[in-house]
Amino acid sequence: MRHATATGAGLAAGLTAGLAALPVWAQEAAPAAAEGSVTAAAEATAAIIEKGDVAWMMVSSLLVLFMLIPGLALFYGGLVRVKNMLSVLMQCTMIGALVMVIWAVYGYSFAFGGGTSPFWGGLGKLFLAGVTPDSTAATFTDGVVLPEYVFIAFQMTFAAITPALIVGAFAERIKFGAVMLFTALWVTFVYFPVAHMVWDASGLIYNLGAIDFAGGTVVHINAGVAALVAAVVIGPRIGYGRENLAPHSMTLTLVGAAMLWVGWFGFNAGSNLEATAGATLAMLNTFLATAGAILAWTLIENAVNGKPSLLGAASGMIAGLVAITPACGTTGPIGAIVLGAAASAVCYVFVAKVKHRLGYDDSLDVFGIHGVGGIVGAIGTGILCAPALGGTGYVAEGGTMGAQIVAQVTGVIITILWSGIGSLVILYVVRAVTGLRVKEEVEREGLDLASHGERAYSY
Repeated sequence: MRHATATGAGLAAGLTAGLAALPVWAQEAAPAAAEGSVTAAAEATAAIIEKGDVAWMMVSSLLVLFMLIPGLALFYGGLVRVKNMLSVLMQCTMIGALVMVIWAVYGYSFAFGGGTSPFWGGLGKLFLAGVTPDSTAATFTDGVVLPEYVFIAFQMTFAAITPALIVGAFAERIKFGAVMLFTALWVTFVYFPVAHMVWDASGLIYNLGAIDFAGGTVVHINAGVAALVAAVVIGPRIGYGRENLAPHSMTLTLVGAAMLWVGWFGFNAGSNLEATAGATLAMLNTFLATAGAILAWTLIENAVNGKPSLLGAASGMIAGLVAITPACGTTGPIGAIVLGAAASAVCYVFVAKVKHRLGYDDSLDVFGIHGVGGIVGAIGTGILCAPALGGTGYVAEGGTMGAQIVAQVTGVIITILWSGIGSLVILYVVRAVTGLRVKEEVEREGLDLASHGERAYSY
């Protein structure tokens, strides 16, 4: 079995390819045909389903759902203007529902269907074929398994929240129908293949030896790059750089960010797949990296602007969470603080300086925080997994930091290219089918009334 640092969901996903369609390995020993004989059934060792692991994975799945609704929805909702808040809530809600259905129909199969392709899992699990209450998914421990249903549910929540992250790039100016069509195409041709490449034993990036414990490449770089492409293709909001486009409710933004932090423990510690010491390491790192990132962002902001802001603290919070995601199960606690602070500093530069210099309107800084933070975290994982720095070790036995960093960088580059090119093509397909952007008068009125006939607030 590969070293457990290969990825939380990844190792199990890869092993599931050969095991998931089988019934639970509990077998009763057959009566001996003669005294002293030992049958194959008697020799077989029954795999164990630990009730504690099952309970933890059920809770983790709910925590990741909590990240999407209400966490991400309120975080983004507070950041937009009041006339567009309901539209963001609606987009997050509907993306979650759409992706969950797609996941059950073909997404799980495309990602973890048991195929041997380095790019997709095949058609073996279409409509969840062969999945029953008795089928199992592997964990990091030999002989310990999970019900496949809970593994499907856990991975489904990852698939649901990832395209919802992209909403922040084109908030306040995109057609609702375009969002839904883009989501369906994007998860099909971008998310599912990347999830397979990173977390399945036959996947391209998995076999490079790259570490992505909980989704730095699959979720954050993937969504962040797509967000940058979308922001450029769709163009800036009316009045960008000239009018006041400030958040309408920093209160709701912090409420949403806090919900994301709480839910992230399911994201990170849940990727351990078992309620063991590995989950406690991921949990502690999720605390510490986030705290380090909050402090770093506010200190930088105070030094540059003379005042620390709540928006900066919330931004640092998300930057730290993003950065520790790929590294949470392999980095030591002190390394987590360093990684969170470093990622926060780099994200601050992109959000406060680079974006304005280049002129793209990534409305809610999806690329600046998720994309950039994910890249810093993924590469930093290759450094901080070193035992000398308090990490748990490299993927390859006898590996080196240099080799691990090369694997991390290669995985990042593949993800950037796959997501960037795929997202660009999908955006132009959606533009041809439904159009992407609402009319100018609709954008000025706000998407709440124009797209949904409702207001977020009644005065």
